[in-house]
Amino acid sequence: MQRQFTATLANQVWVTDITYICTWQGWLYLAVVIDLFARNVVGWSMKPTLSRELALDALMMAVWQRKPYGEGIEHSD
Repeated sequence: MQRQFTATLANQVWVTDITYICTWQGWLYLAVVIDLFARNVVGWSMKPTLSRELALDALMMAVWQRKPYGEGIEHSD
């Protein structure tokens, strides 16, 4: 994709990212999935540890909510 992120339809291109947030109870990791067509968050997950499940839970939420069909692109760094 060479970082040329454009989408002409919903669910065509999803991008993901993970960040961490300081809370009163300590640090939490946040994973998000964004649909580039509307620039909406379509899935997210928050956990106290950085794990494979963090990213998979966010992606599964996006799939469950959007129910994409056909081919699409999911990009993460």
